[in-house]
Amino acid sequence: MSQRELIRVSVVGAGLGATVFHVPLVLSSPDLFILHSVVERTPPAEMQPEGTIAKKFNVKTKLVNKFEDVLSDEAVELVIITTPNSTHYGFAKAALEAGKHVLVDKPVTTTYEEAQELGRIATRKNLILYAFQNRRWDSDYLTLRKVLQNGSLGHITDFVSQYDRYRNFLKGSWKESAKAGSGLIYDLGTHLIDQALHLFGRPARITAFLQNLRGIGEDNVDDNFTILLHYPRTEQNPYLLTVTLCAHPLSQRTPQLRYTIRGSKGTFVKHGLDVQEEQMKELGVKAFGKAWFGRESEEIQAELEVVEKEGDNAPLKSKITSEKGDYRALYRNLGAAIRDGEELKVKWKEAEMVMLIVDLAIVSSREGRTLDVPEV
Repeated sequence: MSQRELIRVSVVGAGLGATVFHVPLVLSSPDLFILHSVVERTPPAEMQPEGTIAKKFNVKTKLVNKFEDVLSDEAVELVIITTPNSTHYGFAKAALEAGKHVLVDKPVTTTYEEAQELGRIATRKNLILYAFQNRRWDSDYLTLRKVLQNGSLGHITDFVSQYDRYRNFLKGSWKESAKAGSGLIYDLGTHLIDQALHLFGRPARITAFLQNLRGIGEDNVDDNFTILLHYPRTEQNPYLLTVTLCAHPLSQRTPQLRYTIRGSKGTFVKHGLDVQEEQMKELGVKAFGKAWFGRESEEIQAELEVVEKEGDNAPLKSKITSEKGDYRALYRNLGAAIRDGEELKVKWKEAEMVMLIVDLAIVSSREGRTLDVPEV
């Protein structure tokens, strides 16, 4: 791909999302993208005059103080939105209306209705609108998906996905303030919901419990959730399926339990977290060139216990070599979609469904009841 064909990217925001994820991922594909500009209203004194991104990554890129200047810049093709959650909808809508392709960090909006509106605008304008659901390319998720596809567990009856940590204090982040899109369900919850929907599709019903478990900070900002997705029997699965998604802030365990999957022929258990984020924090763009990038250690490989057929009492136990994680695949797909019309790996309708589930979870928890999930 020649220089003139590169997709010119503007990143809106210069915080953790930009420095750990989006900028390294853009720079990791120089055959697809060029970092045209970064919107940073007021760079810290130590990062001036170049701006946080230019100085941290030693790259030449334009520092823009006003988002409106990106909208009016015809050179910019793709806008990446990595700002506080409550701003995602407004920034994405303005970028789409200005004729830009958009990648928006999760949660894509703060409501289902907002996500639907963005989808309609993108369709009307014939633009790519992409949700940054990078955890579809986590090592552990790729591994469990392969196990589910090969059928070794039989028919799935229980799927538990949890993302626990031990943190008995507040970090002072905007995510902990009582603003639209704050709380753990919008943060980790949107990742867990997306993975579950990607695997099993729309559930029939939902039951959710959201709370401020620690009793610190603002009481209406959840730091703990348990979401139950209820699936009926089908022709493909004669068993009832319950998907449990949960996150706990006071779980002291090393490594943390991540997945437990039970089927009619066996059980899959996985501990530990995907390693890519920590590797990117440490080495930035350089991490992608390491042979060990995205590869988990043997100590946290998944454990599989299965029988050859239902009813056997002689299970076979084994460990599964983890698949290689690769967040770059999301950006490669995004670039190919813009340039070549490749099918999106994360479709916007799927992003809309995530926000519908979030909306329903909030209502279910507030009203203390199980809700039907409408067909959309």
